[in-house]
Amino acid sequence: MLKIATPLRNALRTTQLRTTTINYRFQSTQTTPNQQPSPQSSQSSSSGNSRFNKALTATALVVAGTFLGMTWASFNICKNPPEFLSPHTSTFPLDKANPPIYGDYHDVIKEISDHFKPDQISFSKDEKERHSDSYFSTDHPLPTEFADIIIYPETTAQVSLILKAAHKYHVPIVPFTGGTSLEGHYIPTRNGISIDMSRMNKIIQLNEDDLDITVQAGVGWEDLNDFLQPKGFLFGPDPGPGACIGGMCGTSCSGTNAARYGTMRENTIALTVVLADGTIIKTKRRPRKSAAGYNLTQLFVGSEGTLGIVCEATLKLHVRPKFENVAVVCFPTLHDAANAVAMVVQSGIPVNAMELLDDEMMKYVNLSGGVTNKYKELPTLMFKIGANSNKVVDALTNDLKEICYASNCGKKDFRFASSDEEKEELWTARKVALWSTLDIGKQEYGDDVQLWTTDVAVPISKQVDSLIHTRQLFTDNGLRATIVAHAGDGNYHTFILYKKEDYKKVSAVVGEMVKHALTLDGTVTGEHGVGIGKREYLLEELGEKPVDLMRKIKFALDPLLILNPDKIFKIDPNDEKST
Repeated sequence: MLKIATPLRNALRTTQLRTTTINYRFQSTQTTPNQQPSPQSSQSSSSGNSRFNKALTATALVVAGTFLGMTWASFNICKNPPEFLSPHTSTFPLDKANPPIYGDYHDVIKEISDHFKPDQISFSKDEKERHSDSYFSTDHPLPTEFADIIIYPETTAQVSLILKAAHKYHVPIVPFTGGTSLEGHYIPTRNGISIDMSRMNKIIQLNEDDLDITVQAGVGWEDLNDFLQPKGFLFGPDPGPGACIGGMCGTSCSGTNAARYGTMRENTIALTVVLADGTIIKTKRRPRKSAAGYNLTQLFVGSEGTLGIVCEATLKLHVRPKFENVAVVCFPTLHDAANAVAMVVQSGIPVNAMELLDDEMMKYVNLSGGVTNKYKELPTLMFKIGANSNKVVDALTNDLKEICYASNCGKKDFRFASSDEEKEELWTARKVALWSTLDIGKQEYGDDVQLWTTDVAVPISKQVDSLIHTRQLFTDNGLRATIVAHAGDGNYHTFILYKKEDYKKVSAVVGEMVKHALTLDGTVTGEHGVGIGKREYLLEELGEKPVDLMRKIKFALDPLLILNPDKIFKIDPNDEKST
């Protein structure tokens, strides 16, 4: 607005100066009530009146002219707004953007400190580091990219207060919940304030009859399921341990249950969000379906904190199966295992989960010490088969056996977990695959081992090609890496161990993996999100125009660019980072 405001202010200032001069000249010809007019003044009264009339006329003309000029300028601005405000196109190309300018976080603290307890604001170096980086993240901050301060709000109203002040003083804000994301989502690239939502961890309302629940952003999905289990319900998405609802909405994560229950997009009914200027909105009411206006809920799910901060979420619940078993099935080759996955999907068998672990991952599962029984170090499928009766579970299991046998699985290689304890043990081993890989990496490479975690997703029919290509890439480049796949939806993850000096080689391999997935009409990320690490790949996947449209939405909702800057796509034409 500066370029518009400056000429208007100059016009007003000119008018004010002219009026002041005229008034001064007029006042100098007048007398006070107790002053007698001199003969000279009496003689010149008619000329004084003439000057006065001229002064009034001049004043009126200046004011009228200025008003008409301002009105005409405003009309022109409305009719044809200057492009520096926003391009006249439906999209917002990066080269049309101005570099963002940010303010001082001290101004925000002065404004809000009276509304927060001392323990809600932290300047601790350790806390700043924890809220800027993690050892298991793919991308790490530069030495200058750390939060200036951490604030722990306890209510949506407090989040709004922070955002209002941050908006007023142009201070960057980065939301933080569980800190488990993997693509540099909470790196404070512009410093500023990290808002830790962990104290907003209350379950607000359970609607058992409607199978939905409203919770705050800091609720962990594991704690939520512990709360729901005695009531016979479950929440579908199950990402890595420690993830919380706010961050799960931000990345639209999913997990091992996605084949049956879907991702966060399918399981989020409504959100309470604080926008960049502190405005609080609720995106929707509780019905499962609505045709009322834009789908604002899904606009924020997957936006990675760049459009608003999620404070509350109303979530869809599912009835927990009364009977469930876990089957572990190994195959001679990765090709055989992936073929079995495709056949299961195409047959329509409703498995609760279907996970694929390659031979390296099974090796690490055995080495991790997290399982009592040792498993064959071959490509392995893990199934969850659930229903409300044992007869249905048995029927589904028989169908699975036939498919697996047809895909070269030996009859002795299809086994069930023998007890509830083994079921839990097996699925826990799958859930901690990342940590198991990292532990083995530390044993082999030392504490300075580097870990590159990434994911892609491809159509089910292309999963075989993608998995085999990725495993060959690792072998050809001599990389120690494991693969785990949410096989039922074509999404798989890789955990690559390496030394610091091999960073460029690993980066090139990951690039090849991602680009190959794109040749198969896949996506650069199935559930990790883009963050800062996959911005260039998003451009390759979608092309410039869709990303420019995303940027237009970003600039519309966050014109000062204070919300989680630099994530998903570039906002600064001077940003020279390759990602």
